[in-house]
Formats: sequence, structure tokens, C-alpha cells
Amino acid sequence: MKTSNDLQNSVHPTQSPQWWREAVIYQVYPRSFADSNGDGVGDLPGITARLDYIAALGVDMVWISPFFKSPMADFGYDVSDYCDVDPLFGTLEDFDRLLEKAHSLGLKIMIDQVLSHCSDQHPWFIESRQSRDNPKADWYVWADPRPDGTPPNNWLSVFGGSSWQWDARRRQYYLHNFLTSQPDLNFHHPDVQQAHLDAMRFWLARGVDGFRLDACNFHFHDQQLRSNPPATKRDTKTVQDTNPYGMQAHIYDKTQPENLAFLQRVRALLNEYDAVAIGEVGADDSLSVMAQYTEGEDKLHMAYSFNLLTPSVTAGYIREQVEQYESRVKGGWVSWSVGNHDVARVMSRWGSAAPSPAFAKMIYALQMALRGTPCLYQGDELGLTEAEIAFEDIQDPYGKTFWPEFKGRDGCRTPMPWQAAAPYGGFSTQKPWLPVPAEHLPKAADQQESDPQSVLNYVRHILRWRKQQAVLLHGDIRFLDAPEPVLLLARRLGEQQVFAAFNLSPDTVTLNLPDIAGASTLEAVQLPYERDGAVLTLPAWGGWFGLQSN
Repeated sequence: MKTSNDLQNSVHPTQSPQWWREAVIYQVYPRSFADSNGDGVGDLPGITARLDYIAALGVDMVWISPFFKSPMADFGYDVSDYCDVDPLFGTLEDFDRLLEKAHSLGLKIMIDQVLSHCSDQHPWFIESRQSRDNPKADWYVWADPRPDGTPPNNWLSVFGGSSWQWDARRRQYYLHNFLTSQPDLNFHHPDVQQAHLDAMRFWLARGVDGFRLDACNFHFHDQQLRSNPPATKRDTKTVQDTNPYGMQAHIYDKTQPENLAFLQRVRALLNEYDAVAIGEVGADDSLSVMAQYTEGEDKLHMAYSFNLLTPSVTAGYIREQVEQYESRVKGGWVSWSVGNHDVARVMSRWGSAAPSPAFAKMIYALQMALRGTPCLYQGDELGLTEAEIAFEDIQDPYGKTFWPEFKGRDGCRTPMPWQAAAPYGGFSTQKPWLPVPAEHLPKAADQQESDPQSVLNYVRHILRWRKQQAVLLHGDIRFLDAPEPVLLLARRLGEQQVFAAFNLSPDTVTLNLPDIAGASTLEAVQLPYERDGAVLTLPAWGGWFGLQSN
């Protein structure tokens, strides 16, 4: 019987000029990762102290959510200084030490860039709102009211209400696609573009390896300020169905064609430093935008959307999303993420009422089987579930606005549980900014470390196994017909083909799959299955991989 070692042409991510296509990204939300100074909030030294843990996972790049100076109205996604560290997280010297240790461990560091908007406490905006004729007067999107005093158009904020806020000093409205304290920059102004490129160069010169571009299709707006039409099909991927934002077709407030030229400028800068960028795309037709933003090797290296960050999923849905992207992409690249800091944890979104370690293992094996760069969110490697946060503990302004139908993003942002028996799970010595759920403590990293069957050790295993499979790193992808709830796909590279089957349900399924009859089982995947020739039986959350060489 052949095993995974029979696959040839293994490639290590750091040895390839397009290593980012072969890599795995791990997202760190710094407020909740590790607190080094006992103030209840995670920080950069805390991340540095845990880099060995991250490296041991087998990932290649660490994406760190914003740690820049900020009033923290949106917990760092409202930047008041793009070139400094907020004291809550440490200092520039702390970041340099983090970067140095990461590189010594073979890890690359990607930092979050929130370019489309900043804090209303940023010096740029403070100057801009002083008058209509100061040097930065046009750095933000200002507009006169309509004759009746109402906003210039019907654009809505993702976080609720109009996306226009009245400013009494200028007697104009300014645009904010998110919080009112997050004014949108005017990317039609060349100085705004250059200021952001200069800030990115500041970090590249310090040695960062790439950027994650937050809301990267929000950079430009329609200069005529035309109102959006009603949506013909409501967007429930980017926002919840309780949010009126999904009722509009966002034709004019984002995803403007001018953004392509700016992304080309970003790519030219990145090329100077051999750095990479991944863009977050939230759009009505995000797959098309992702393909457009990554094609041609002159814009983003890769992009991801909310298409696999949905409240629920079926095998058919996953197939549809991947096939649609593949049919549109022209040499571009995708990062398939099933979890991040903006959505409920995948164990609760896609799992059953009592999500199991078997479900977690199947999901990570599935993610490794897709064509693209996997991105993991901190704590998902422990199989953490979404936390229930009491209203009085809610911190997220988004959740406060739409409570109780939408409880915000705090449930996936609770502190990492490092030690089951330690106060606050070993995250901090003081009460953390969000509570540590009691149900997370038995899943703490120290409890899983010594258990060979734990989710943590399985993630370590499957990530390292993937690195040795050239067909999974570089091969084409196609899907084969299989009844729900089974997802059946094939990856091909040269004469080798790997089949993968996944049961996305808690019930046992048996099916006859003639295509797999000649394939040899890859036992290294370690998912539960039974097979008799072409007949495959998958128990709850089971999976199977097979190799066929022509």
C-alpha cells in the first residue's frame, strides 16, 4: 500500500519563489493572544513569548491584526498613527524583537493595514476637518448636504445607519463605511495614496514580510456620489440578515475600477522587498473581485472573502464557491479561510450542537485539500467553540448596535486558553478584557500538548503532511459528483492525482465511487473511514484521501 511518502517532488515553502502559494497563514488577534504585563490585554511581547508555539504548528506566516496607535473604538482597526505601536501593545522595539525572533524560527510576519479608513483622532483627519481649504481638506470624503439637509446619498454603514456623519465646523458630511469615528480617506487624492505607500515602506524597511489589506475594495468611492440601487439578491455573506446594509447593491460606495491602479502601486512597492499582500474582499460578487484583484501578477498576491465564513455550509456550497472562483481566476490565487476575528468560530458555525474533535480534524483536512493558501485563526487549532458573552461583557460596538439578534464579534475574540489550571487560562494574571469561557479550559494548549489524539496535534500533523504533497501545493482542482453531505474532490499534478472525500455531517454515509477504485489510500491523513474497493463508508465527520498515479 502506498502512503503519503510516495508522492514525489516535495517542495518546502521557503525554497520556492512563490512560497506564499504553498504556505499556511496563522492569524493572531493581539488583544486576545497572550498578555505579558498583567493588564488584561494581549500585547506584542506576549506574542513573542508564544512564537515557539506558533512555529510548532507548522505554519509559515503570522498575520497580526492591528497594533498601531488607536483610540480602540474598533479595537485597533481605527488607526491614529500608521507608523507607531499603541502603548497598550508595547513599543516599536517590542515589535522589532518580535520580528527578529519570528525570523529566527523561520516564520514570516504579515501585519494588518487598514487603509480605507482611519480614526477621527488621526492628525490627518483633525487637520482636514478644520476648514475647507487647509492642506488636507480633501484627504477625506466630504460632501455638502442635499437642500433639505439630509446626506448626499443613500449609502449605508456596515456597522449600521447612514455612512455619512455631519460635521458642524465644515458644515459638510464625511463618509464612514464603518463607525462614525472611522472616516474614509479619499483615495482619489494622490497624496493620500502616497502617504499610505510611505507608511507601508516604513514597515517593509523594518523587515516585515507582507501585509493583510483590510477591506481592500473600499479604498475608492464613486466621485459623483450616486446612490446605490436596491439589491436584487440580499448579501448575507458580508453582513447578517438583520443588517440593512445587505439590502443595497453596493455599486458606487466601493469596488471602484480606480482601485486596480492603486493595487498595482502597492505590488510595485512590495516587489522591492520581496514581500506579499493578501486582501480582504467584501463585495456583492466577491469571487469575481478576488479574481480581478489577483490576476496578472501585478496586484495582490492573494485574496480572501467571507464566502467560506458563512453561518452554515453544505458540500454543494463549498463546491460552488471554489468552482466559481476557479472559473474566473486568470493566474491569480486565493486564500480559503474558515475562521477569523469577524465571525463566529467554525466549530459552532459549521459543527453540530455538540461539535467534536472529529469535526475539527475533518474541517482542517478539508481546508488543506483545497487549492489555495490556508489561513487559520488563533484558537481554532484547539477546536474552540464560539463563546456566549453576557450583554454586560460585550465590548464590540457592532454587537451593541444589533443586539440581541446579532451579538457581535466578541464570541470569537475571547482570550487564548494556554493553561487549564491557571487563572484566566494562563492568558493573563488579571481579569482579561473579555472573559475566558469555562468550556475552553479543558481545551487549553497544555491539555492538548500531551494528547496524541488532540485537535492541536492533528493540526500540527496535517500541516506538516501537506507540505510534503506537491500535488496539494500546486495541483489543479476539480470536483466529482457525490450526494450531500459528501464533498468529493480531486487534485492533479502531472501523473499524480489525489482524491479527497469528506462527510460534512454527524451521520454515517456509504456511497459507491467508481472514480476512486484504482486509488491507494493515504493513511497518513488519519481520518476515520471504511473502504471496500469503490465503496466508501464515512462515519460522522469522516474523511478519506487516496493517491492514483497514471
